[in-house]
Amino acid sequence: MGETSAETSSASLMVDLIISLDGYASAEGWPGWWGLEGPEYLAWLEQEGEKGYTFLLGANTYRVMSSMSEEASADRSGFSQDEGAALTGLDAVPKMVFSSTLQAPLTWPNSELVTGDAVEAVREMKRTGTGPLSTLGSLSLCRSLLTAGLVDRFRLVVFPVITGRNGRERIYDGYPDVSLEMVDSRTFDGRLQLLEYVPTVLARPPGSGPK
Repeated sequence: MGETSAETSSASLMVDLIISLDGYASAEGWPGWWGLEGPEYLAWLEQEGEKGYTFLLGANTYRVMSSMSEEASADRSGFSQDEGAALTGLDAVPKMVFSSTLQAPLTWPNSELVTGDAVEAVREMKRTGTGPLSTLGSLSLCRSLLTAGLVDRFRLVVFPVITGRNGRERIYDGYPDVSLEMVDSRTFDGRLQLLEYVPTVLARPPGSGPK
């Protein structure tokens, strides 16, 4: 049934997204994490940051996240202690930033700028790398990597909100058809649902005609 799945390689790639129940990455007027991040979820984020991932992100996510990390480090914001620790912990994590508009050197520690084609760069990273890769935000980058068949895991943390008219950044617009095999799930703080899948990109919907 599957037309394209993640290529065999020495480095795995995970698309990692947070999402409202109605499919948005953020919402105007709502706080970060829709105001529902809890201690169990934030502790898990810190643990994930210690697993040796190299994070892949685009220019917009870089600008937002590096600014938030800087504010948390300088204690110039209203972040809680747990929120601040999750943000500043990203300083030490290796990050690859794909952009044709940013200029080197990047100010966020451990960030490397890649100006060429992101899909080809990640394909080469998967072929030659020894450590796991994970996206950080960056919806268009996630979509391109999934469409190219480079994604080994597709992981969501679903927040129990419907943002309706205030939702921004629809996550699945422009996606191909994808089948998903669930390999993990758990609940954080009694309200956030983690869902992890192995994705397979489909050339056509199942049952729609000859393969």
